Amino acid sequence: MTQQADEVREVLRAVWAAKGEDAAALDEDCSPTKSCKNMVSVSFDGLAEPGSDLSGAWREKLAREGKLDTSGGTIRDLVLGRPESR
Repeated sequence: MTQQADEVREVLRAVWAAKGEDAAALDEDCSPTKSCKNMVSVSFDGLAEPGSDLSGAWREKLAREGKLDTSGGTIRDLVLGRPESR
């Protein structure tokens, strides 16, 4: 995995050099120790009215979008398959 990451980094350096960017900027932007903070403002506010059931609101949204699966399976069934299929 490390060799592949090094190869990817070298390709990015070549692309950035062709665009006139320097490798220091690439190292700063793609450092393995840099953490992404972009998820700070992500929330479920507005999905449900304050004080109401968030999971119910989520089910309603999925139903409106035609994505709700009401087959009643469990997480275990998802991972291991349903008992009748094993």
